[in-house]
Amino acid sequence: MFPPPIHESGTPVSTLDKSPLDVVYFPMEYPKLKMIGSIKTPPVFRIFYSRPQKSGRQIFGGVVKFGERWRLGANEATEIEFFQDVTIQGTKVRKGDYILYCIPQPTEWTLILNGDLYSWGLKIDEAKDIFKFTVPVVKAARPIEEFTMETEATNTGANLWIGWDDTRVALPVDIR
Repeated sequence: MFPPPIHESGTPVSTLDKSPLDVVYFPMEYPKLKMIGSIKTPPVFRIFYSRPQKSGRQIFGGVVKFGERWRLGANEATEIEFFQDVTIQGTKVRKGDYILYCIPQPTEWTLILNGDLYSWGLKIDEAKDIFKFTVPVVKAARPIEEFTMETEATNTGANLWIGWDDTRVALPVDIR
């Protein structure tokens, strides 16, 4: 085993996280589009989340318990920022920052937007839950090794796809 990395000043440097932090935008590839000048408007939304790996484990019903809150990733709570007002399942969601977590079940998930920002893990104040949306579970076409979020354009906005192992769900975000 190697010793922990040390900064030039002699202080320890944090080691590489096994569940790296990632960001996903809608529209997809927003930073690249902005950099090359092909888009002038802000993104509709972005999500900061950690990406744990399956690593041979049973995920749903194992690592992630059915009927219990899950932070949608690892480490810090997953954060979603809407840069404009949107509508989700007929509910108007105001522009702003939210924690996004879920309660998974075998056939459906409850996705929750919460106002308790800057939470770590599942130290979330449920009294600050703002919106709850139920979405059906879809069987993934192939196993997904790394927990993944991605966006897909639709006629009315976007689907936020969340997937890991053999499970996927989509949260429709209407931007009309």
